[in-house]
Amino acid sequence: MSDTFLEKTYELNTVEETVDHYNRWAESYDAEIAENNYATPGRIADALWSVLPDAEAPLLDFGCGTGLSGIALRRVGYKQIDGMDPSSEMLKVAQGKGAHRHLSVVDPDSRKPFKSGVYKAVVACGVLGTGAAPASVFGHLMHCLNRGDLLAFSLNDHALADPSYIGAMNEWLDCGAARLLFKEHGPHLPGLNLNACVYVIEKV
Repeated sequence: MSDTFLEKTYELNTVEETVDHYNRWAESYDAEIAENNYATPGRIADALWSVLPDAEAPLLDFGCGTGLSGIALRRVGYKQIDGMDPSSEMLKVAQGKGAHRHLSVVDPDSRKPFKSGVYKAVVACGVLGTGAAPASVFGHLMHCLNRGDLLAFSLNDHALADPSYIGAMNEWLDCGAARLLFKEHGPHLPGLNLNACVYVIEKV
């Protein structure tokens, strides 16, 4: 496939470009992603359940898009999932899936995107990376968590090639402010021969 929304994603440079891109992509997103066998939502859901097997744990699906990660989290057993995304058009599609309790638009520039103490775990599936959220968002999410709360997220090959993303995580791990509970490299978008690393970290 060439000249697709998916491949254009990795060329985006600004917040405005990114939000506009996802708003325009919303209607065809699921079909294009399915063609490329999007594996990461299921991988993150399985990873989180392996360390937090609690169906009633309140979760935030940050950057939930059209709701594919919410469906994956439901599949493994979670029942209390809220979703948040900067694209209002993506959220309209997610609403129709019914996987989330509540859906809301988030300001992509917000340094405190959600209230502390509300969620036991935050999921950021395919959110951190080129054409999506900058590495600084990692710190914003971590600062909103309380001690003992979890962040489950992915870094695809494009993000792994950018030292700012690993650096943002290591700033927390190296000083003992967080600990790594799960790490696994595997398929992300097999149709594009693109892989991703899935992580679960705990704030300590």
